[in-house]
Amino acid sequence: MAEQYNLTGLSDEEAKEFHSIFMPSMYGWFTLVVMAHVLTHLRFPWI
Repeated sequence: MAEQYNLTGLSDEEAKEFHSIFMPSMYGWFTLVVMAHVLTHLRFPWI
């Protein structure tokens, strides 16, 4: 059976693999960004 591709050009298996890598990376990035903002606010409070 031929693989079917979605609008992104990825097969379902490729999309699941990409998602399994992308989501933890995104959560890690957001954690880093929030920590940087908190530390900046503690050092230079703007409110």
